Amino acid sequence: MKRFGIPLVFGLLGATVLVALGLWQLERLAWKEGVLAEIDARIGALPVAIPEVPQPETDRYLPVAVSGQSTGDALYALVSTKERGAGYRLLSGFETDDGRRVILDEGFLPVAGVETKDAPPPIRMMVRGNLHWPEETDSFTPAPDLEEGLVFARDVPVLAQALGTEPVLVVARSIESEGAARATPMPVTTAGIPNNHLGYAVQWFGLAAVWLGMTAFLIWRIQRRDV
Repeated sequence: MKRFGIPLVFGLLGATVLVALGLWQLERLAWKEGVLAEIDARIGALPVAIPEVPQPETDRYLPVAVSGQSTGDALYALVSTKERGAGYRLLSGFETDDGRRVILDEGFLPVAGVETKDAPPPIRMMVRGNLHWPEETDSFTPAPDLEEGLVFARDVPVLAQALGTEPVLVVARSIESEGAARATPMPVTTAGIPNNHLGYAVQWFGLAAVWLGMTAFLIWRIQRRDV
């Protein structure tokens, strides 16, 4: 029995640690689901006017309603969706009725027929949407090609400088305009916010099972050797 002691203790301790990590991930899962529920509730709340000085930390996902006219300046952000395939987000300069200039993400345009150098003509719109400061850039993101009107991420400060607006992005949820809709809105949702804690928990519990199995196998080998 002494031969089994060290492998058994080592195996039980290792499995205990792995199970504890799995339980911790389940706690993180519950926390993340609560956070996502709060964000969903915030996204779907009644719209308000754009704050005087919006802050990314406090006003992210804030539902807003604005009316005004597009400025005739626009950029196109490459995007791909499962439902529609490859296309662009139409990012327009937008001047509100009270004289503010903000960025409006009007939504999706298919690649076919879009010439990124050309901006759609000004049009009056009533927009309901959400404020957003997407975190879409990393070290692999190409630099924007402003001469072609093409960007590869919605980097709000870069867009604001290029379009001559405040660093404020309104992602449209619905648009009422004088003519036909120019793009299909792609509203802000929590779908893109990662929540992998359940998968991590399953991995830790699986490793715990493998650890116990290896421990049992080692003890069996020791027992066979002693026979």
